[in-house]
Amino acid sequence: MEWYNNSRRGEYDILSTTLSSLDDTANETYLNPIRSASTTPTYVVFTTIAGITGVIITLALILIITSSMEVIRRSYFEVFWRIVRSQTTTDPPHNFSVCKDRPQDWGKIAECPIPQFAGGFPQTWMWVIGPMVLYLCERVLRFIRYMQTVRYRKIVMHPSKVLELQLVKAGFKMEVGQYVFLNCPAISQLEWHPFTMTSAPEEDFLSVHIRSVGDWTQKLISMVEELPEGAQGPKMGVDGPFGTASEDVFDYEVSMLVGAGIGVTPFASILKSIWYKFKDSNPKLRTRKIYFYWLCRETHAFEWFADLLQVLEKEMEERGMGDFLTYKLFLTGWDHSHAAHVMVHFDDDKDVITGLKQKTHYGRPNWDKEFEQIRKENPTSVVGTFLCGPQVLATTLEKKCIKYSDVDPRKTKFYFNKENF
Repeated sequence: MEWYNNSRRGEYDILSTTLSSLDDTANETYLNPIRSASTTPTYVVFTTIAGITGVIITLALILIITSSMEVIRRSYFEVFWRIVRSQTTTDPPHNFSVCKDRPQDWGKIAECPIPQFAGGFPQTWMWVIGPMVLYLCERVLRFIRYMQTVRYRKIVMHPSKVLELQLVKAGFKMEVGQYVFLNCPAISQLEWHPFTMTSAPEEDFLSVHIRSVGDWTQKLISMVEELPEGAQGPKMGVDGPFGTASEDVFDYEVSMLVGAGIGVTPFASILKSIWYKFKDSNPKLRTRKIYFYWLCRETHAFEWFADLLQVLEKEMEERGMGDFLTYKLFLTGWDHSHAAHVMVHFDDDKDVITGLKQKTHYGRPNWDKEFEQIRKENPTSVVGTFLCGPQVLATTLEKKCIKYSDVDPRKTKFYFNKENF
């Protein structure tokens, strides 16, 4: 707008000044939308359709960019029209190369008739209609999913403020490691939050484990805690399922699963599915070895998942496949009193925290040692490394996968897959 305004005032060359003065006399069309030399760019911006819509689009772009930043998403989750005129055809045509330096001869010689301008043919709809149709179809599909009835099969409140919801929805099918969006109208009709499913495809329900983090989850847990025993929970909308990298876990002969805190949820689904496959003697199970790592800051976080590991541990031993699942639990937050308690029970057959035969490790894993051990035990395998955890851990594991992958394609290779939370 400043360029338009300055051209209108004659602050540039003679050509721009002459073009800006078109339509000051009869039988001419304008090129410069600013028709007065006494106006200001700010006035034009806020008093014309092109200007107002331009401001709105710019503000919308700023909002989109800022709200997509990680710090905003984590802390504040809730939070065109163009003037394009082209020259029309004249007879004889306007010879730009001859007339550009001779505006005083326009309309006086045959090579330089007065140039005529008109708005360009509207083409935006051709680019918008396709995506808009797809978007509307997607919204209709999500609305239909939202309206489908969802029943509560079981509501369990685990230690460490972890809520387990077992839901039943007609026609729902899933794969391991997938996630769904949940909506609770009693809290907010517009908010949809993603949660990884902890149930297996072989089960007739879907389950999610929800940790108390943020306003929405805290409100949901508070509502559930106030329910009378045996009552159904608040109305819940379920949209999904949606795919993740964890779906590919059974494509590898050897899989390395790493979960941090509540990031263990996709691996709960995977380990449950493995249990069902062994139970049914599924011949399509390609995976022959799984290494599972779980990192937690506090002891209570292990409690809700230890039951599943105990079942798997017993099942593998009964089938003579104790080496199929190797799991290591790491407690990253502990004090001296806890350490003393562990030392007293060090010789017990089972771990004092989880009740498992595999003892809990204290501190963080030595990833160099772990990768070296896996490579040694699987000298010719392709190892799929799957993480659900923070970005810092993802960076570390990705570097280790590169470091311990052999150049020789006949030897061990690590492929990294991640989903951050």
